[in-house]
Amino acid sequence: MFRIKDLFVSLTVRNYRLFFMGQGVSLIGTWVQRTTMGWFVYRLTNSAFLLGLISFLSMIPSLFISPFAGAWADKWNRHHTLIGTQILFMLQAGLLAVGVLSGIINAERWWPLIFLSLMQGMIEAVDSPFRQNFVLDLVAKRSLLPNAIATNSAMFNSARLIGPSIGGALILLFGEGICFAINSVSYLTVIGALLLIRIKYPPRAHSKESTLGKVIEGWKYSWRSFPIRYLIANLAVFMLFAMSYSAVIPVFARDVLKGTAGTQGLLLSTAGVGALVSSFYMAGRKNIKGLPTVTSILACVASLALIGFAQSRSLAFSLLMMLLIGMGMTIQMSSTNTLIQSVVDVRMRGRVLSVYTMTFNSLSPFGSLLIGFLSRQLGARLALSLCASLCLLWALNGLRLIPNLIKNILRMLVSNGNTEIYRPAPVTLASPGVEG
Repeated sequence: MFRIKDLFVSLTVRNYRLFFMGQGVSLIGTWVQRTTMGWFVYRLTNSAFLLGLISFLSMIPSLFISPFAGAWADKWNRHHTLIGTQILFMLQAGLLAVGVLSGIINAERWWPLIFLSLMQGMIEAVDSPFRQNFVLDLVAKRSLLPNAIATNSAMFNSARLIGPSIGGALILLFGEGICFAINSVSYLTVIGALLLIRIKYPPRAHSKESTLGKVIEGWKYSWRSFPIRYLIANLAVFMLFAMSYSAVIPVFARDVLKGTAGTQGLLLSTAGVGALVSSFYMAGRKNIKGLPTVTSILACVASLALIGFAQSRSLAFSLLMMLLIGMGMTIQMSSTNTLIQSVVDVRMRGRVLSVYTMTFNSLSPFGSLLIGFLSRQLGARLALSLCASLCLLWALNGLRLIPNLIKNILRMLVSNGNTEIYRPAPVTLASPGVEG
C-alpha cells in the first residue's frame, strides 16, 4: 500500500533531513531574490536586453569553472566546501541589499549589478557540482539516490512556488532592497544545517593526474556514453532555447498582460506549482524504468505550452501554460540528473556531474542573451515562439531515439552493477556515511 513515508523515504536519513530543512528555507530566499532581480533590472533600465545580460552574467562563469569544480569535487571535502560557498552566497546577497537600500545602485548607476551578478555566478559554478555530488554523501546508498534527487527537486520547486509570491508582495510593500536582505539572512539556515551534519569521508588515494587531465577524462567518458551524451544534449537544447523564457517574464507581466510585480510573481509561482507536481511524480517513482519515454513526451508538452504562453494575451490562459511549462521543464532537469547519476561509474561521478552542471548553468545565460536580443528585434512574443518551436522539433526527434537510449542505459547499469535502480529490491535505510 502506498504511504507518504515511501514517497519521501530519503528524509528518514538524518543527514539528508537536516540538509532538506536548511536548504528549503534558504531556497525560498533565493527565489525571492530571483523574482526581485528581474523586476528591479527592468524597472531601472526598461531594457529587455539588459535583463538578459544580467541573467547571462550570473550564470556564464559555470562555463569556465564548473568542469574544474567537478574534478575538485572528486577529491576535496564536499561538506566543508559547501559551507564555504553558502557563506559567500550570503555575503553576495548582503552586498546587493546594502547597495539597493543605500541608493548606491540606481537608474544612473546600475553597473554594480554586473559585478555582483558575476560574483554570484562564480560562487554557483563551484557550489553546484559539489552540491550535486553531496546528495549521495547524505543518503549514503545508491538505491535511495533517485528518491533523494526527486525530493531535492520537490524542495527546490516548493521554494519556487512560495518565493515568487512572497517576492512580488514584498516588492509592492517594501521595495526591492528588503527582498535582497531577506535572501542574505536566509542563508543562515542552510549554513546551520551543514554545521550539524556529520559525514566521514574515506581516505582518498593520492593521484598524480592533473586536474586538467581529470577534466578531459570526464569529457571523454561523457561523450563515449550514448545515454549521457544524449541526456546532456537534450538538457542543452532546453536550457538554451526554453529556460530563457524566465528572463523575459517581466516583459510579459508588464507589457503583454499589463500587470505589476504581483503578476510576475503569480506567473512564476504557477510554474512552480507545475514543477512541484513533477517533483512529486519523480519522488513517487521506485525505479527509472520508462523514465526516458516520460521525459520525451513532457518535452513536447513544455514546448507547445511555451508557444501557447508566447501568443497569449489572457492572464488565465497564460497561467495554464505556465503550469504545463513548469511540469515539462522540471522533468527535463530532474530526470536528466537522476538518469545520469544512475548510469555513471561512481569514480567518474563528480566529473560527469560537472558537465551536467556546466550545461545547466552556462547555456541558460546564452539563452537569456539570445531571447533578449531577439525580443529587441522581433518582440518578446515572436522571439519566445521561435525558441519554443526549435525545442519542439528536437523533442519530436527524441521520441524516435528512445529504444536505442533505453538499450544503452540497461547496458551501462549492468556494467556498473547498478541494475537495482531499474528493478529495485526493497529499500533498507542507510546509516549516515559515504558510498564510494
